Amino acid sequence: MLTVIEDLLSKKEVTQFTQALDKGQWQDGKHTAGSQASKVKYNQQLDDSSALANELRNIVIRKLSSHPLFMSAALPSKIYPPKFNRYQGGEHYGLHVDASIMPLPNSHQMLRTDLSATLFLTEPGAYEGGELSIETQFGLQQIKLSAGSVILYPANSLHQVNPVNRGVRTASFFWIESLVRTNDQRSTLFDLDQSIQALTVDRGSNDPEVKRLSGVYHNLMRSWASC
Repeated sequence: MLTVIEDLLSKKEVTQFTQALDKGQWQDGKHTAGSQASKVKYNQQLDDSSALANELRNIVIRKLSSHPLFMSAALPSKIYPPKFNRYQGGEHYGLHVDASIMPLPNSHQMLRTDLSATLFLTEPGAYEGGELSIETQFGLQQIKLSAGSVILYPANSLHQVNPVNRGVRTASFFWIESLVRTNDQRSTLFDLDQSIQALTVDRGSNDPEVKRLSGVYHNLMRSWASC
């Protein structure tokens, strides 16, 4: 399941992010790549240890944690602290699958990468190329969203960032460990939750069928969730 979350950041917030990132300390993206990824990764990343990275990642996490569509689609247990990257002058990230398990920074905990996410910080018309290409069961999906919007997709997907041949593509990226491990189960719960929300608006929360479906949702969560 691919889920687009539009306007996680407002246009004003995007401008504030990009102005701050223009002054950030950038380094070769290979420094944070594994042995396999380093062979296909050509980009720059913001220094994770900088005060700027910490400030911006905290804003992203606060926005995600209060966004109903993100919470419904991801059912997050843990969120990897967001990172920031940029591509220009033909830089790209070749076909790869994200690592399945990652250590959480400044913690003894590990995170299982159920979902990957990209928050676009540059308007699509400002750069050429740079699509996030994801191989799905329905074929290749080319993703290039408006600045401030997020794409969520299964972390076990083969994906790549196409070469940026003009302009600069800046984004934030991160991973989520979900309370529900499998994509099919998350998709079922998401569809059910969206239907319950629509029926609640139409019929009210005290409608017997709304209550019945809410019970089904929570019983499935009780059965499928690991926490």
